[in-house]
This record gives sequence, C-alpha cells and structure tokens, in this order.
Amino acid sequence: MERRTFLRALAALPAGAGHQARTPAGALTLVAAGEDRFGEDRGLGISVMDFKVATRDAGGGLFVLEQTFREKGGPARHLHHEQDEWFYALEGEFIVEVGSERTVLRAGDSVVAPRRVPHVWAFTGGGTGRLLVAFAPAGSMEAFFREITRANAMPPQDPALWQAHGMDLLGPPLQV
Repeated sequence: MERRTFLRALAALPAGAGHQARTPAGALTLVAAGEDRFGEDRGLGISVMDFKVATRDAGGGLFVLEQTFREKGGPARHLHHEQDEWFYALEGEFIVEVGSERTVLRAGDSVVAPRRVPHVWAFTGGGTGRLLVAFAPAGSMEAFFREITRANAMPPQDPALWQAHGMDLLGPPLQV
C-alpha cells in the first residue's frame, strides 16, 4: 500500500461505534521530541519506546509509537488480523520482510505491512536506529505495548499473548 493510499484509508476511518472517544476537536496534543505522550518510560531491552499518538487521540483509528534502538534486533514474525502497520525509518538501517518480499529501510524510507500479511523486521545495528510505527486502526496495539514493556524485554514468544491482542505469532525474529 502506497503512502497516499494509506493516508486516504486512514482519513476514511469512522469515528463511530466501537471507537474510543476522540481528543476534543481542535485540541492540541504536543508530544515533544524524545518524549512519550504520557511521560512514561517504556523499554524492550534493546530499545526504548515512546507513544506519540494514543489510541484515544484518534478515536481508535490510529496508534503511533517511536522506537529508538541501541542494539540489533526486532520482534518475532507475526501478522495482525485487523491492523495495517506502517514503518518509517527516522535514523539507522532496518531490514523489513512483508510477505515474501524483503527490503532495507534507511532514513526517510517507509513501508506498509497490510493486515493479515506476515511480517518481521529488525534494526541492523551500527549506531542508533529510530523507527516510527503506526497502526491503523489502533485495535489493542497500545494495550499490547503497555503490557510487554513492563518486563523491559522483547515480547515473549507466547502465542496466547499475541492472540489476545489480535495477532498470530508465526516464527522467530530475524537474525541480524
């Protein structure tokens, strides 16, 4: 899915039934560089994570986080049943596999992993890596990241945990 198509789809998301209350129209929610939407600290061992757009900010239509890596690695291969996932490299180099296609993301590059398509990605190392990740609609992705960052480690490869948040765990992380 190209960026314009993704943005059009995002704009068309309904704000009605099944969505959380939106931030009031016209309300400014500034999240400064290097800060988390709620001022909380979150980690996954190899990286830190800042929530930038909370599920409630967009009425359930969008959840955005920024992940800053200090070490190589990434999550296990998985798929989302209801979310499209968009990756935008801010700094560093990442390998991303979506379906059977593999690409390298460098600063300014982006790619979409459509819902129900297996994907996996990893920071390849060599300095700092920063990745902006968006989920549309948000679903329970914010709750998933709140849960897994409590341990300050990469998500456990427990299929039940992933299924509880609308995903299927399909395989190990990429070896980089």
